[in-house]
Amino acid sequence: MAKALLGYVGGSDPRLLAEMRRLQQRVQDLESELVRIQTENDALNAAAAQQDESLLDRIDLDVPQAEPALT
Repeated sequence: MAKALLGYVGGSDPRLLAEMRRLQQRVQDLESELVRIQTENDALNAAAAQQDESLLDRIDLDVPQAEPALT
């Protein structure tokens, strides 16, 4: 009876264990990829913010002071 229950529950099927190991490795690979992409994204956002600031500084230098509107 115990053998029948163990077989019914799933036991230690080598194919199932191999698939579970493969899936666990895939999850680890995807988590590593996510961390790498997040780090790259943070670096790109920082570079873009710095570039935006320098662009705004250059625009401010090129635009003369506004003159008062005529009333």
